[in-house]
Amino acid sequence: MTVTADAGQLLQAGLDQTPCLVIDVDVARAQYERIAAAFAGAGVHYAVKANPEPPLLRALVAAGCQFDVAGRAEIDLCLAAGASPADLSYGHPIKKSEDIAYAYARGVRMFAFDSEGELDKIVQHAPGSSVLCRVLASSDGARWPLSRKFGCVPEMAAELMKVAALRGLDPAGIAFHVGSQQLHPDRWEPSIATAAWIFKVLEQSGITLRILNAGGGFPVPYRTPVAPIADFADSIYAALGRHFGHRLPSLMIEPGRYIAAPAGVLHTQVVLVAKKSYDDEPRWVYLDVGRFGGLAETEDEAIQYELSTTRGGPAGPVILAGPTCDSVDILYQHAPYDLPLDLAAGEVIRILGAGAYTATYSSVGFNGLPPLRTVVLP
Repeated sequence: MTVTADAGQLLQAGLDQTPCLVIDVDVARAQYERIAAAFAGAGVHYAVKANPEPPLLRALVAAGCQFDVAGRAEIDLCLAAGASPADLSYGHPIKKSEDIAYAYARGVRMFAFDSEGELDKIVQHAPGSSVLCRVLASSDGARWPLSRKFGCVPEMAAELMKVAALRGLDPAGIAFHVGSQQLHPDRWEPSIATAAWIFKVLEQSGITLRILNAGGGFPVPYRTPVAPIADFADSIYAALGRHFGHRLPSLMIEPGRYIAAPAGVLHTQVVLVAKKSYDDEPRWVYLDVGRFGGLAETEDEAIQYELSTTRGGPAGPVILAGPTCDSVDILYQHAPYDLPLDLAAGEVIRILGAGAYTATYSSVGFNGLPPLRTVVLP
């Protein structure tokens, strides 16, 4: 899927000025409805950090979506879009005390944590709130893996949830994340098995957990196909049945990329086409957007976007780079990309599937370049 706008709409959006990310809210809404249908009965919390544009949030609120927020600004955006505080989960396990207090004052009552220090802050600044303890999970198979920065070992999670109950919090459940753009539907099962063990250990201590937050990571097709979302839902529900039996927890998921990525097309202009020697075959194509302008996920060429031009005719290999004076601002040097041989400076290239983790990654003022402009189609 991609933006559905016609040429007239794009012209009205001001695409004579690049780079510019164009978001089609109808596509994002359809993606939400697709994943909500696949995970029937689950709480679908859109990861706002993927793309927090207010019209997109308003459309998701109207469609019945809930939200995973990572900070004050995202809380305010969701509430301004019409979301109820009860539909917000503060899923970032590392928060300032004042941010926890701010969220609590605005009505948020669901918080994630993964350490004793974070638990102390929630006890003090969000008394009586529901908490999810995040456990370590493998990111094997993910194009954008998550490190050991977040999560704790299962034994610690069980002990921390006991402490949470003793200190007046509601020990609601367990959370994990198997990495972003996770390509393998079976990668959720090991963490589901771990969560089931924690549920059982705590039940023996008189604490009944009720929620399993299976995180996000659901993939979208960039240059290569991915399994349909129904395959991921079927695999996760089957794993829940195997490890929890008939006492299934309430399931939460946190899709961000799946909802937002197909809704965006990034329009960028060619700044220069050049060679490093007369004998080089690949041409260097420099764009007016790069790794610092929103394409951070091209690091290690992890996310490989599909490109589109209006030119036909023969094509040849290229190396794609951004406009800044930093030598790491190279998008694709090893992945095989071909662009028309007659491509020239001033021409526009469309980067497809760029609706997630682009504008929110864009730097402010590096090399004097402004943040990535976003236009939302009416």
